[in-house]
Amino acid sequence: MSANRPAAVVVLAAGEGTRMKSATPKVLHALCGRSLVGHVVAASRELSPEHLVVVVGHAREQVSAHLAEIDAEVRTAVQHEQNGTGHAVRMGLEELSESGVALDGTVIVVCGDTPLLTGGTLQRLAAVHGADGNAVTVLSAEVPDATGYGRIVREDATGAVTAIVEHKDATDAQRAIREINSGVFAFDAQLLTDALGKVRTDNSQGEEYLTDVLGILREAGHRVGACVAGDHREIVGINNRVQLAEARGLLNERLLERAMLSGVTVVDPATTWLDVTVTFEPDALVHPGTQLLGATHLATDAEVGPSSRLTDTTVGRGAVVSFTVAEGAEIGAGASVGPYAYLRPGTRLGARAKAGTYVEMKNASIGEGTKVPHLSYVGDATIGEQTNIGAASVFVNYDGVNKHHTTIGSHCRTGADNMLVAPVTIGDGAYTAAGSVITKDVPPGSLAVARGQQRNIEGWVDRKRPGSAAARAAEAARREDEGRQ
Repeated sequence: MSANRPAAVVVLAAGEGTRMKSATPKVLHALCGRSLVGHVVAASRELSPEHLVVVVGHAREQVSAHLAEIDAEVRTAVQHEQNGTGHAVRMGLEELSESGVALDGTVIVVCGDTPLLTGGTLQRLAAVHGADGNAVTVLSAEVPDATGYGRIVREDATGAVTAIVEHKDATDAQRAIREINSGVFAFDAQLLTDALGKVRTDNSQGEEYLTDVLGILREAGHRVGACVAGDHREIVGINNRVQLAEARGLLNERLLERAMLSGVTVVDPATTWLDVTVTFEPDALVHPGTQLLGATHLATDAEVGPSSRLTDTTVGRGAVVSFTVAEGAEIGAGASVGPYAYLRPGTRLGARAKAGTYVEMKNASIGEGTKVPHLSYVGDATIGEQTNIGAASVFVNYDGVNKHHTTIGSHCRTGADNMLVAPVTIGDGAYTAAGSVITKDVPPGSLAVARGQQRNIEGWVDRKRPGSAAARAAEAARREDEGRQ
């Protein structure tokens, strides 16, 4: 067990976030594939804490349900009334105490709306806290413009923190300080519990401030220290949609940099967007205007884009995917998709298979080397190897009540403009004629022709559309034919 492993991490996520102007609780707003609180929980998990508690309040049922989905081992504590950060932490500690947990060690307190905070920075905070023997260690940051933030005031000789002074209360000298409070702390568990019982509410808000704990501990003779974050942007909190967009951009830059340094070519980072859960192999290539979301994975030499959106989709080695929307699809090695294709959930393309221009697929298994090149819908189907589906084919899978399955064998050739009315099976090596409506099974090696015989009614245009442009064109053509005879 790591010496810096905290006894608990307490995440503060009870606020309403009114400035988001949203029916969605602030901490559930998403960026890059996770909720705000989901990012904080993921970073906290990198510390391997003995206990992880999220304090919920506003829309607590919704937030608690989300937490149960993303991390089943997260505990929740309820802050029924938002009476300040100190009160929220006290609710988190009481939840543990009532469950029989006797905390001994370090308690890390983080805010649920700081999605850019990394596990590495939290680990540094815990390490500095332990090494310096502090009662409390503030995660601070040096920012270009500290306006509006609480300043970290240090003792010149020792570097110990003597106060956190809010901007409105700071002197001119203190306002010149660029080191600010992030709202993230490491505490000695026992000292924190004792000090929270002494926090007063005789302030303008009538709330229990967590920052008051620092003064209480310092007056009791305990050391208060600070750990400076390596990148001040990590501590950015989200209070409105503008800040949400800014954070999304910063996190996307981080994800793109990580991908490129691991061997992925991103042609235009400015128009490429990733989720945190996307994975790559070296030598994958991403063209401009591409979004890779969810559990998408690109194998070596896979090529995606331009202008594609892939969600929860795997792209095999050497596959090429362009101008495509795919969700929950598997694209085999060397396969070709697009341009302008739509792969819906359950689509599985085998190696070197093709889903071409204006092709839509859903719940379809396409065999190795099989091609669906143009203007077709393939739904609820299994197609074997080395088969070719003619242009403008429709797998008619829905009867208005139930979905039905179509099975096509290997080495088949279906004609253009086929309607394949499920349930139906076409055997290996079979052909179907262009324009056919296939409603019965086709035996292996057979040719199925399902269309009416053509009948030409001579002179119809002259009789039914006399004087029209068509009639004049037909008359001119007849005269030209007569002239050649």
